[in-house]
This record gives sequence, structure tokens and C-alpha cells, in this order.
Amino acid sequence: MSAIEWFLLAAIPALLASSIYFRFVKPWRAVRRDLEKLATGDHRLPPLTSDYAPYFESAGHIRKISSLLEQLDRQVVEEGLSLRAILSGMREGILLVNRRMRTTLCNPALEGVFPEIKKFLDRTVLEIFRRHELQHAVELALRTGHTSDLELLFDSGTTGQSRTFRIHVSAITAENETSPRAVLLVFQDITAMRSLEAVRREFVANVSHEFRTPLTIINGYVETLRDGALADPDMAEKSLDAIHRNVQRLALLLEDLLAISSLENRARPLDCARADLRETAHRVMGHLAPKIEERHATVRIDWPDDARFAEVDIRRIEQIFSNLLANALQHGESERLAIRISANQSGKDLHIAIEDNGAGIPLEAQAHIFERFYRVDRHRARDAGGTGLGLSIVKNILLAHGGSISVTSTPGEGSTFHIRLPVVQQKESRE
Repeated sequence: MSAIEWFLLAAIPALLASSIYFRFVKPWRAVRRDLEKLATGDHRLPPLTSDYAPYFESAGHIRKISSLLEQLDRQVVEEGLSLRAILSGMREGILLVNRRMRTTLCNPALEGVFPEIKKFLDRTVLEIFRRHELQHAVELALRTGHTSDLELLFDSGTTGQSRTFRIHVSAITAENETSPRAVLLVFQDITAMRSLEAVRREFVANVSHEFRTPLTIINGYVETLRDGALADPDMAEKSLDAIHRNVQRLALLLEDLLAISSLENRARPLDCARADLRETAHRVMGHLAPKIEERHATVRIDWPDDARFAEVDIRRIEQIFSNLLANALQHGESERLAIRISANQSGKDLHIAIEDNGAGIPLEAQAHIFERFYRVDRHRARDAGGTGLGLSIVKNILLAHGGSISVTSTPGEGSTFHIRLPVVQQKESRE
């Protein structure tokens, strides 16, 4: 064979191999490289070139798949962010339980109430909360799709206070499916609502009791008069005096109830203006002069010139002084009752102290004396004509002014009421 023939015999396979490599192997390697990138989650594929010629259509489909996967990734991320944002922004606690009865997700609101809950994810509801009724509701929802509403009381280990939750348990079912995929539990904290209901019930009971007593007395004396006491002048006068006294007590009770309701609901805005509080204290002392003389009490006012003025609703401040001084005169059991009113200004606040040398307040009662209808000595206070609302009104007037009140007392040695009052009212307080 000639050299040419030998060359042709050697060149043809090489050319054939080269043709196969460039037409099939190299494009296939490019396609395989694209598939490997997709498998690793990298959806950024190079543009189509002539290298893909034999598999051009398939490479185009791969890029469509890549584009769809990229869109799906973005959608998942956006939906995940939206879900986290929704869950983070919810005030209610959210807990998700899967088909295996295991918890899979909770939101920050639920973590805030049960800080340890995230450590117990992938456990059952019974293991986390130790409440069989809650576990039963979850099982029922997974088995039948039944929706439940529970109201449960939980002890908080962090604060030591019990909290009441209304828990809505509902099944989550996908479209075209009959059996639930998961269960959603929504925890709504209703502790404050239940506390308000208890306060309202107590308030209604107290008001009913306070009204019942004078009404019973009035009714009794009216029946006495109808049964012939009108013919007995002494008995008739005694009955009419009792009726008059209890009618006045009812009127005072209604007036105090309206006052405290107005203050708590801000039904009437404060009419604040610059006023001389020392002069106001002297004026109230003048109004109470007959009672001061009757008790043979002494009232001293130590009020410096640089602490006289403040922006206040002067009618309300008169009510504060009147209630506190009247309390000291009524309940001070000292033979030589002495009351001292002093004041000083510290920064933006005016501090006023009303001190007496009376019997003092028992330690267990000091935390409750500003509550509505609370009386240290119920029978003595009722006989003196008190409604049990005076100190509560004082507290609410000061709160409306942005101030506060507290008491220090040693039984047998007297009491001191400490008042803090802003010298200048903030704009929102005036409104």
C-alpha cells in the first residue's frame, strides 16, 4: 500500500472520531453540565450556542425548566417571608401540628408566652402543655376535621401569674383531599378580659350592696310611719331624720359614682389653668372649719412661695384636698388630732404631703385603700356616711393630671398621703 493509502487509513478514523466528538459528545457534555448545575440548585445556565446543535431543542427545554424552577424558588422565598411576616405580626399565638401529631411551627407571640416551646417542637401537644383536653381536640381534628374552641388556664413559670387562653383548634385540608394534613391552633390571651369581667361583677355587687343598705333603712322607716308612727311625734321625727340621712347618702353615692365614671372614661376633659394651690388648701380648710372645730383639731399649712403654682383643674384639686382632709378628720382617733399640709417643688413636679397623727392604717389595708368601695373599717365608715369612693376619686383625678398618690402609715402613729403633681400639663393631658 502506498503512503497515501496508509495516511487515509489512519486519518479517516481520526476524522470520524473528531466528528463524533464535536457533533455528539461535546454537546452532550454541555447538556450534562447544565443538568448537573440544575441538580445543585444553580439555575443560572449559559445561553444557547451552536455547541448544543444536536440537542438544541432539549437544551431549550432544560432552560425553560430552569426558568420555572427559578420562579418557583422566588415564589417560595416570597411566600416564606410573607408567612413569617404574618406570623410575627400576629398578637395571637400560632401552633401547627402535623399528621404524626407532632408540632412543627410556632410564632413569636406564642414563644413570648411559653418561652420553652421552641425547644419542644417535634413533640406532641400533650408533652408540651400537659393538657389532655387540648390533645383530644387535636386528635379529633385530625381524625374527623372537627373544629373546637377551648378556654384553658395556664400557670406561667416566668411571671408566676396564671393566664387564660381561648384556643381555636381547626383542621387544615388540601384541595381535593378529604383527610386533614395538619391542625392549626390559635391561642388568644383573654386574661385581661376575664379580669375586667371579674372587676365588673365585683363593682356591680358592691354598688348593689351600697344601695341596698340605705334603701332597706328608708323602706323600714316608711313602713314604720305607715303603721302608725305618724301619731307619735318623737318616732315620726326620728323616722324622717333617718330617711333624710339615707337619702342624702344615696345622693352622695350617686354623685361619687358619676364623678369616678367621668374621670375613668375621660367624659369631661380637664379645665386646666395656672392656679395657686396654697390658696386652694386654705380655702378648703375654711369650708371644713366647722368639722375642724368639732374635732378640736389643728391644721397647719407649711407651703413655701416657690411651690405655690401649677397648671391644674382647680375644682378637681379642691376635691382632692377636701376628700383627704375629711378622711383625716373622720377617721383620726387621736384626742389631739393634728394635720399638717406641706409642699415642695422638685424639677417639673410638685410634691404635696398631707400628714396626720391619727390611728394610722393597718399594713394589710394600705395596698387596697385606693380601690373603689374599699373601707378599712366598714361599719365605722358607713356610719360616718362614707361611700368608699373618696380615695379612688382622688387617685383618678391625679392620674388624669399625670400625677400619682401613695400612702405611708404606721398603725397607731398616723398616716401621710404623698401627692405628685406636674407643674405644667402636657398637651395630651389637657386634650
